[in-house]
Amino acid sequence: MMMSQEEKIEINTTSNIELETVEIFQERFFKLSQYSLMRPFFMSIVSDSDHWMFISSNGGITAGRKNPEYALFPYYTDDKITEFADITGSKTIFQIQFDDKLNVWEPFSDRNLRQFCIKRNLYKGVFGNKIIFEEINLTLGLTFKYQWASSNEYGFVKTSELINHSGKNIQIHVLDGIQNLLPANVNSDLQRASSNLVDAYKRNELHQDSGVGIYALSAIIVDKAEPSESLKSNVVWSKGLEKPKYLVSSIQVYKFRENKPIETETDIKGEKGAYFVNSVVNLDDSQSKQWHIIANVNQSQSQIIELILNSQQDPNIIQKVLDNIDEGTENLKKLNASADGL
Repeated sequence: MMMSQEEKIEINTTSNIELETVEIFQERFFKLSQYSLMRPFFMSIVSDSDHWMFISSNGGITAGRKNPEYALFPYYTDDKITEFADITGSKTIFQIQFDDKLNVWEPFSDRNLRQFCIKRNLYKGVFGNKIIFEEINLTLGLTFKYQWASSNEYGFVKTSELINHSGKNIQIHVLDGIQNLLPANVNSDLQRASSNLVDAYKRNELHQDSGVGIYALSAIIVDKAEPSESLKSNVVWSKGLEKPKYLVSSIQVYKFRENKPIETETDIKGEKGAYFVNSVVNLDDSQSKQWHIIANVNQSQSQIIELILNSQQDPNIIQKVLDNIDEGTENLKKLNASADGL
């Protein structure tokens, strides 16, 4: 049932902000209901290994491994991370056909606030190593949520889920991914002082058969007249969506918003890195669909070749990723307990 504009605004603005403890798949989370009615706030997501992640409640993010010199997203201050939320980190857009009308829904964006009645909830794992963003679209009868977690072996794992509670069978065109990905070998000082120069050296490639995105510099950025190869790359890959198209930049995102056709990108130079998967999902009422995007930093050629082979040949690779995340949670509990920190 469609709602009037006044009803949408009233529901969006009068719901209470509440904090409670809930259980999701036998794990405890702190749930902050209607967090988007608060001013954006900053959070740290921990791991049992060398991952670091700082994330704003509006979705802006920086993350990497070891230190800021091995970053997946640019290492900036709190204010910039919050301001850059629309162009850095998770980005999802859906096209849904309802009653002969095409609805474009962009969760966690301000673009849809006056079009749909929405409710947003935030969940943070009690151990501090997982965070879930949830948006419930009451107008369309759909819920989208995504979780950030870390795996010692595979890197950073974004798990997305789309749930249909509309009472109808729906076909949904999905564009989901992560934006403003850094290549390897970009130190934090260089990114802060010369980000435009860094963009000029970026090369975003796709291994088409496996869907692995490879993000590297065309050469090491130095101020000497000498050749210097960049031999490491950041990588992103995905599983869960059928017959997807892949984008390795954000160039075509506006086309999807405007219902224009997009094509797979295989080699993009001089543009900020991104990784998007585009597919069609058919959901019956009360049905859900889940998929994963996994990213890692500072990978060598041999590591990337091994990843490509495993992603193509190992049917249980996602289960191994999830098991590795669970193993990390157990290790984190042991580390804290050993220091009386649990």
